Amino acid sequence: MSSQPTEPHQHHEDEALGFDDLTRDIAEVPAVEVITTVAVHLMSAAAVKCGLAEGGEADKDLDEARKLITALAGLVTAGAPEISNFHAAPLRDGLRSLQLAFREASLVPDAPGTGPGEKFTGPVYS
Repeated sequence: MSSQPTEPHQHHEDEALGFDDLTRDIAEVPAVEVITTVAVHLMSAAAVKCGLAEGGEADKDLDEARKLITALAGLVTAGAPEISNFHAAPLRDGLRSLQLAFREASLVPDAPGTGPGEKFTGPVYS
C-alpha cells in the first residue's frame, strides 16, 4: 500500500474553503455576541492569571493578569454603549471583581486609580 501525497494546489483549496466557511459563519454572528464572547474569554484568562482558577498559585502571573484586565476594561468601556446595559452590566461587574481580586493578590497594591484597567474605569474600591 502506498499513499499518494496530496497535491499542494488541492491543499490550498481546502484551506481557502475552510476560511470562506469561517468568514460566512462569523458574518452571521451579531456584534454584541462577538464582543461579549471576547470579554468572557478575557475574564476567564485574567481569573486564571490572578490565581482564582483550579491551578491557583501555580497559574498565578500578575503581570499577565494586569494586561488582560486592562484589555478587558478597554473593551467593556468602549463596547458598553454599543451592546446595551443589559449586556454591559454583567461585564462591568465581572471586570470590577477581577480588579478587586488583582488588588488582593498583589503584595504591594496599586494606588487607587492606577490598578489594571482603572485608567478606563476610574478607581476601584472594595
